[in-house]
This record gives sequence, C-alpha cells and structure tokens, in this order.
Amino acid sequence: MLVDLQGSWSPLLGRLALSQIPYENLILAPLFVVVVIMGLAIIAAISYFGKWGYLWREWLTTVDHKKIGIMYILIGLVMLFRGFMDALMIRTQQAMAVGPDAPGHLGALHGYLAPYHFGQIYSAHGVIMILLAATPLLVGIMNVIVPLQIGARDMAYPYLNALGLWVTAAAAALVMVSLFVGDFSHNGWFGIAPIFELSYSPGVGVDYWMWVMQLTALGSTLGSINILATVVKMRAPGMTWLRLPIFTWAAVASNIIALTSFPALTVALALIGFDRYLGTHFFTAGLGGNLMLYTNLFWIWGHPEVYFVILPAFGMISEIIPTFSEKPLFGYVTMVLATFGIAGASWAVWLHHFFTMGAGPAVNSFFSVATMLVGIPTGVKVFNWAFTMYRGRLRFETAMLWAVGAVFLLLLGGLTGMMLAIPAINYMVHNSVFVIAHFHQMLLVIVYAIFGAVTYWWPKVFGFKLSEAWGKAVFWLFTAGSVLVFVPMFTLGFMGMTRRLDYVFNTKWQALLDIQVLGIAVYSLSVLAFVGMLYVSIRDHAKNRVSIDPWGTARSLEWMTPSPVPFYNFAVVPHVNARDEWAWRKEHGFTDLRPDHYEDIHMPKNTGIPLILGALMFLLGFGLTWRIWWLCALSLALIIALVIIRSFDSDTGYTIPADEVERMERGHHERARAVDFPAAGVLGGATAYGRAEPAVKGQGAAPLGGGMTSPEGSRL
Repeated sequence: MLVDLQGSWSPLLGRLALSQIPYENLILAPLFVVVVIMGLAIIAAISYFGKWGYLWREWLTTVDHKKIGIMYILIGLVMLFRGFMDALMIRTQQAMAVGPDAPGHLGALHGYLAPYHFGQIYSAHGVIMILLAATPLLVGIMNVIVPLQIGARDMAYPYLNALGLWVTAAAAALVMVSLFVGDFSHNGWFGIAPIFELSYSPGVGVDYWMWVMQLTALGSTLGSINILATVVKMRAPGMTWLRLPIFTWAAVASNIIALTSFPALTVALALIGFDRYLGTHFFTAGLGGNLMLYTNLFWIWGHPEVYFVILPAFGMISEIIPTFSEKPLFGYVTMVLATFGIAGASWAVWLHHFFTMGAGPAVNSFFSVATMLVGIPTGVKVFNWAFTMYRGRLRFETAMLWAVGAVFLLLLGGLTGMMLAIPAINYMVHNSVFVIAHFHQMLLVIVYAIFGAVTYWWPKVFGFKLSEAWGKAVFWLFTAGSVLVFVPMFTLGFMGMTRRLDYVFNTKWQALLDIQVLGIAVYSLSVLAFVGMLYVSIRDHAKNRVSIDPWGTARSLEWMTPSPVPFYNFAVVPHVNARDEWAWRKEHGFTDLRPDHYEDIHMPKNTGIPLILGALMFLLGFGLTWRIWWLCALSLALIIALVIIRSFDSDTGYTIPADEVERMERGHHERARAVDFPAAGVLGGATAYGRAEPAVKGQGAAPLGGGMTSPEGSRL
C-alpha cells in the first residue's frame, strides 16, 4: 500500500504543479532562459543545415563502439562542466559567507545561497562528478579503445552497448531536469539514513537522486558485461592474456568491480524506494530498522567504485608513458598483478569511511591495515612508471604532461590516504575538508589521465592532432587552479574547517577561502583554453592531419588502423605476434604489407530501439519521481513491449562486400600516403607505411592481419 504524501496529488500530474517550477528563483530562472535559448539555437542550426537525417543515421541509432564512446565522452564533458559550475557556487558561497557580518544576497542570510539550495548543489556535485562525469568519460574511452587494442571489429553486444549509452543519457537528463522542475536531494551525494525517508524528506529531491543513481547503476552494469564479454571472446588470433595491453587489463579489472559492486547499490536504493513508496522502515532504528545497514550497503559499492574509476586512469597512464619514453612498459607482469591486487583490496576497505562510528578497535584495525595494503600495488605501479621513464627518450608533449602530472597527484593523494587509513588521525580529521582535499586529489588523477588519454588517442579517432600550444596552456592553467584550490583546502582541514558549510563562522579562514576562489577563476580560464584548443584544432585540422601512427613511437594494436579508424576497424583481423604488436612490426619491417584480396565483413545494423528505450526510461524515472502513475505504467509497458519485439528481430546485421572493403581500404591508404609524403601526393610510390606496396598472396598481411608467414616464420 502506498504511503500518504504531504501536499497535493492529482491523477494526471501526480505531485507536479506550477509551484514546483522555481520561476521566481533569481539564479535558476535566468539560467532556464539561457538553456532554452541555447537549445532552440542548436535545433535551429541543425534544421538550417539539414543535419537531422545525418544525426539519426550516423549517431542517434549507431551501434559503432567508437561513436558510442564519443557520445559517452560528450555526456561526460557536459556533466563535468555542470559539476564544475556547482563547485564554483560552493566555493564562492563559502568565501562570501564568512563571519556573522557577512552580507546576504538573493534571499540568503549570508552569501547568496540559502542553506537548502546549498545542500542541493553539494549533493548534485558529488553525484554528477562521480557517476555522470568521470564514469561516462572513462566508459567512453574504454568503448573506443578496448576493441581496437584486442583486434576486434566491435563490442561483443553492440545493441547492449548502445542501450547502456542511452540509459546513462537518461540519468543525465533526469538530473538536469531537477534543476528546473522541483528540487534535488539535499542530504549528500551518498544519502544519509534515515533522513532520506519520506517523513524526513517529503519533497521529490531524494526521488530524483534515487532514480538517477538507479539508472546509472543499470547503465554501468550493462557496460561492464559488454566489455568483459568483448575481451574474453573477441580477442584477435595470437592475442593471449599476457599480450593484452595494460589499458585493456585495467578495463577488465575495473569492469569486474563494476559487475560485482553495482548490484549492492541497486539493492540499497531499492530498499530506500520501499521505504519512500511502501512505508517500510529498513533504515529507521526507532521502527525496527538499522541505519548502519544502508551505510554498509552503500560503501560496499562506494569504495570499489573509487577503484572502478581509478584503474582505467592507471591504464591510460601506462599507455602514454611508454610511448613518450620510447621504451616498453617496465614490469608488465607486475603491473597486471598490481592492477588485480588493487581490485581485490577494494572490497576490503569500505569501513574506513566510518571509522568514527564506534565499530571497535578490532574492526577498525582490520580495515586500517587493509587500506594501507592498497598502497603496495599502487606503489608498484608508480615505480614501474618511473623505471619506464628512466633512461628513456622523454618527450614532454601535452599527453605526457598530463600523465606525469597524474603520477605526482597520485603520490600526494596516496600519502594523504595513508594518513587517513590510521584510525586515530581519521578520527581527528574525518569530517573536515582535509578528507575532501584528499578525495579530490584522487579524482584529479582521473581527470589528468582522461585529458592525457583524449590528447593521446584523439588523432587516432579523428585523424588530426589537437593543438600542442593550446593543450599545454590548458594543462598549466588547470594545474595552477588545482594548486590554488586544494593546497588551501588541506590547510583548512588541519585548521578544523568542517565540510558541507554554507556559512563559515571563523573569519580567520577568509584569506584561504579567497585563494580557493582565485583557483576557481584559474580553473575557469582552463575551461576557456580547452574550448579554444578544440576550436583551433578543428579549424586547422587540414594541416594537422596524421597517418596511422601520429606519435611515431606508439606500441599497441590500435595504432595499426587508419586514422581516423574506419567503422569496421580492421579490414582483415590481425594475427598478434608480440605483446607490443605495433612496435614489433615496426622493428621487423612488417608495417607495409597488404593482402592481394579481401573478404566480406559482417557488421551489426544500426537501430533506434536503444534510443527509444532510453527515452522511456527517462519518462519512467520522471514518473516515479513525481508519482505520475499512468506515465509509469505506460512507459514500463512500452519498455517491456520493445524488449520483446527486439528479441524476435533476427535481421540485426549486414555484409560489406569484399570489393567495397578493398575500395575503402585503398582510399585510407592513399589519404595516409598523402600525409606521409605530401610532395608525392596520392600517386607516389610509397605506401601509407613508408614503403612500396608488395602484392601478398593470401588474406593475411600486416598491418591488417594475418594468414601468411614472414621470412622469419612469424605469423603476420
């Protein structure tokens, strides 16, 4: 039986009413107008240039893992900007609301944000940055790169891959709608039991938070199944487990964590749903529940989630540093073992999030030691990166700067993490901004690695390099902003400033808070520089075009493909001979061989069903949030019907004829030849790989793959 609601409810609109739209809010109302104008401008531009058909055919219905990965990254970048704006508001509010004499603006007693509004921003910032910015960015890069690194033409389940994307997009849309329709949760990104129960939080904010989290959990689970199945079942011939690139190993470990941890979050959120919708009390001590049950369930997911997002970042660093050190990665086997050591330890450390809860010395000691043990495999990684750079031919291009910066931040975040692993220290600083600063150092490792990875793999995906000058400007501005924001935050933590403050009582902290605002301003300049980098790079893309290996020292399999990568990835599935396959082929002179004929390629068909399912899941989440029961029933029925209809569709693929494959490959080689040898143009005698093109009997030859044997007896 549904619980009684505070306030009005109607059969048509549920709890939704005009009063739930904050049209009188002096911050949100102008923002809503800006968003509407921007949306209409985008729609008008697409219509003016006649691109709706193109968008539908090439992007909205695609099952190409590369395009899906790019759309994941776009979602992540949009939500990263939204999360950054929340951070800007948090920092400026705290700097303006210092001491009892601080003036108030826009209806706030101090600063310009009322406590309830500040709580929503604080909660949304955490949810967005963890689940809707970092996770889509990392999943997007894994989507693009993992199939290429293992020699596959697509994901194991292309349809499921698209569905995961649009479920994630539905979650992002739901959290954006909460800006302008109703409120968002005000009890932290992690939820506080039993405050999230209906009797304590009667609004819709907790419902928004709950269904956003559920949708992201579903999308992440679908993605993890797909990536694991892809690596297990679709590796190219010769791609043994100990020849997998480190980034692919990191993706495997990360998605094992996701597949096993997100169900815990799903269960915790489902129990909250029972409390709010059916009147149960799983987490209310006075009514037979246990609030620590939720805390344990959440952090059993929450701390492995931290390693779910950090391990792919480690994999990215492990790809970038060898390329720009012009050396193989030092300690490959130990790096793999360290990756799985971290993944395994991630399950034994969750209780350090509540050392102060009175669990007792034995329990605290166990989790303290377990937390410190994470430092051993992490240290192995740092030493391996250092030894890779040792005596290497180091080139500090933009991607390398981001990778090295990530290593330095990892040292800072790791050392402060070791401090927090000691219960006595944790007890003193647990609720302070010192913990926030430590956590953000670890998240900055991810951000640095992502920017490095985008710079590193951009030319492979789009066929031209990003501007080095602008890229370095982004790096140095972002680094300066990080120093100015988080060094004062560590200091304020030691001085006793607690977190989640909309009003700061101690006027002696004013100078450090102002420095943080200066850091946010520098961060804003880095955002502008990033936009400038994209603009300049796209404007000058013709003169920055690249061939298959734009860095000249890349090592893994993805660098064998044309730049940009064709939709079928590999015209001929390659045969892998070595751990660093592309470096091995360059060393042995096998980079220029081509087959004398091609075979048909089977590829999956585009479909609009995942997009429609994502839209229906958004409507289901919106209906559940506002208790619009007819909308819930209709969208759920349509979801079930579409899934059943899709299950009967056996015509899900198509075949590219061999002659079409050959024509497209010839075009790729001629474009690459024009880049490598501009004086010769497309009629010169050199190939895209730098030599004459010998005809090779049989289907297999480098750089596309193998059925033939080289003079040394190795498979090509």
